[in-house]
Amino acid sequence: MPDLIYKKEDGVATITLNRPERRNAFSPESIIRLAEAWIDYRDDDEMRVAILTGAGDKAFCAGGDLGMLLPLFTGAKKPDDEWSEKLMDDLGHYMSTALLRPFELYKPIIAAVNGFALAGGCELLQATDIRVASTTASFGLTETQRGLVPGAGSMVRLPRQIPYCKAMEILMTGDAISAEDALSIGFVNDVVPPERLLPRAMEFADRLKRNAPVAVAAIKEAVLRTSGVALEEAYGIEAEISARVTQTEDAREGPRAFMEKREPVFTGR
Repeated sequence: MPDLIYKKEDGVATITLNRPERRNAFSPESIIRLAEAWIDYRDDDEMRVAILTGAGDKAFCAGGDLGMLLPLFTGAKKPDDEWSEKLMDDLGHYMSTALLRPFELYKPIIAAVNGFALAGGCELLQATDIRVASTTASFGLTETQRGLVPGAGSMVRLPRQIPYCKAMEILMTGDAISAEDALSIGFVNDVVPPERLLPRAMEFADRLKRNAPVAVAAIKEAVLRTSGVALEEAYGIEAEISARVTQTEDAREGPRAFMEKREPVFTGR
């Protein structure tokens, strides 16, 4: 079985990290396949929303498989298969794209967190937009406990997504928090029993699919592009994006459907 499974059906792209025996830790293969999946999802106009999850019931992703990756990154081990060779040939591209840091992807991403989301797994999670957690899930950035820092986006993203003091506690202590704690600070949208995890994620996906895809993507673009920007510049970005959306066919279809008392048929144009 591949280290990552990518499926597309009825407008929904499902990405499953598939190394349950290793808590879905990143391997060279899964990093490359993840980067390629994000590119395909971005470029496929038929895909409206993505769901990201991990195989099994123990882990979403426990970060990098250090036994495989660190020797490659430090040069202590030469690439010995096609995946490690491909990764090391263009390490910056694959790592930044896989972890969406930086990578221009304005389509929505829903995370279904089914267990541990630690280190790089928790960092990837911060690049998603809507997050559903199993009651068994836990979240942590353990890097400081190993003498490292969470440098794949967390020192930038986390304090922008949750209250400052809680972000600093998570970043500095390296201690994990429970699903309920994550819900209480707004890090996840919902906590459900394990058997409801994927159905709940699909409910969110189905809801987003009913909206105009250009408008949904434009909202994400505006939020990301204006983060940390001075108000005057931010309003300019918002105005530019709003004007672009009003020129679309979907912007005409929505009001027309409302007046005709029917469901809109959005085409993404």
